[in-house]
Amino acid sequence: MTNDTKPIYDLEERTYQFAKNVRLYIKKLPQIIANIEDGKQLIRASGSVGANYIEANESLSKKDFLMRVKISRKEAKESAFFLRLIYETNSKEYESEGVELFNEAIQLKKILSSIIEKSK
Repeated sequence: MTNDTKPIYDLEERTYQFAKNVRLYIKKLPQIIANIEDGKQLIRASGSVGANYIEANESLSKKDFLMRVKISRKEAKESAFFLRLIYETNSKEYESEGVELFNEAIQLKKILSSIIEKSK
């Protein structure tokens, strides 16, 4: 989502903004071992959502396209998992931003699932 909360319809840009916002969120968290380790996983997964979607758009075949979109969806699900883990194990001050990012991960997963269904 952009700062003015209008949805972004360009999925490559939306996935980029998601990955960027995850990184900005992680930087705010207390530097304890759980946050560091979960943060590393979350950073990888959130970046992979967009990277694999971009690769899907450059794919050479329908089979390759579907595989990349499925990987992107898997990474969105993983992002949601780590976001929930982080916001539920930190103080309340990190909850609302974590929930917002979690909801965006779920929305991306739903969009990617829809793309997969329509591409079959």
